[in-house]
Amino acid sequence: MFMDRQGNTLTGATAEAVAHFDAAVEAFNLYRGDPVALVDEAIAAAPEFVMAHILKAYLFVLATEPEAAGAAKEIVARAGALRLADREAGHVAVLEQLLASEWTSAAVALDHHNIRYPHDLVGLQAGHLIDFFRANARNLRDRIARLLPGWTADRPGYSIVLGLYAFGLEEAGDYVRAEAMGREAVARQPLDCWAHHAVAHVMEMQGRAAEGVGWMQTREPYWSGDDNFFKVHNWWHKAVFHLDLDEPGTAVALFDRQLRKDDSAIAVDLVDASALLWRLYSAGHDVGSRWQAVAAHWDTHADGRLYPFNDWHAAMAYLGAGRDRDVDRLIGMYREGATDGSETARWARTIGLSLIEGFKAFAHGAYAECVEHLHGARFIANGFGGSHAQRDVIDWTLTEAAIRGGMGRTAEALANERLALKPHSPVNLDFLGRARRCDAQSSIAA
Repeated sequence: MFMDRQGNTLTGATAEAVAHFDAAVEAFNLYRGDPVALVDEAIAAAPEFVMAHILKAYLFVLATEPEAAGAAKEIVARAGALRLADREAGHVAVLEQLLASEWTSAAVALDHHNIRYPHDLVGLQAGHLIDFFRANARNLRDRIARLLPGWTADRPGYSIVLGLYAFGLEEAGDYVRAEAMGREAVARQPLDCWAHHAVAHVMEMQGRAAEGVGWMQTREPYWSGDDNFFKVHNWWHKAVFHLDLDEPGTAVALFDRQLRKDDSAIAVDLVDASALLWRLYSAGHDVGSRWQAVAAHWDTHADGRLYPFNDWHAAMAYLGAGRDRDVDRLIGMYREGATDGSETARWARTIGLSLIEGFKAFAHGAYAECVEHLHGARFIANGFGGSHAQRDVIDWTLTEAAIRGGMGRTAEALANERLALKPHSPVNLDFLGRARRCDAQSSIAA
């Protein structure tokens, strides 16, 4: 019986296929190279290699794209028809839950799977990403904490597990340990983009923008290569640091020269493009025609069904491009899907709808309406997807809407809230100054 690098048995494998599979897993771990091409080579070498099919299915499902999800259904059906060991059957069951839009059920199933198979690195990373896509900060941390004592430095993949844990610690607010763990992970494996970005998240959450720019620049050769799937997101982090330093021109330049250099149509890259443009736009900076190209790419992904976090970012681009009809299409689909019992339909109904309506209100200058929608939505958005840093665009937009709407006391309260987390942020200090002027003008008018 053949085994992977972590010691898990592999049904239907051959020596040649295992070599390709291990390379595909490493590409998945590091977000470098083409794991799909590598796993296809494994399947070509051993068509009944179950874990190769399973890895490919995860790669497609976790893309959060409708076309990829459709392909994943076919892959899971093929895998399910093969002879399955218990570990492999567990993965097929998880994938079926994901394809049924039941992210939490899939995550819980992987909780138990990871405990039974603690060195199943594919299962551990897939579970971690599922926790990320449903914004479960506690399980991002604890999925790894449960099993880390069973990993030792001599086991292949140990540094990857440290990087996963670093991000989980950061999302759970344990910034000191998160940074230490992330730095250790990249010291052991400098190409680990996930660990690198965990440290960037720490600096973002602590308001260490200048240090964050330095962290990105120092390590740029490790995360910015053409074969790096994660490079766009790391460029986004660098641009957000510059925004926090009140350097919007640099952020725009990074958008043009790096984030959209390749005109990527990948959903996760489009999320970063929409999020950066919206921050610039809502801060009063002219982003010109940049919205149109991003909005056009969203047409392939924003189906109103698969993943509401993506739809919300598509709505940002549609609003910026003046395509209100497409925003209304998403709103209509969310309302029509109110009777759908799936988890993602509930996300759309209870969170996505308020976010999209709130951002639409902002774009149309209906600032009081925007505040009404976003003030409540931000408290439940942690069950919706993305990181704290990504979801900060909600509070950013909410605060800006309160200022523009002349809601002085509300605006000042929201600015104080932001400054409590980042007391030296030029953006937050500007929010406070404008909010106080707004409040003073309201008092004079009264």
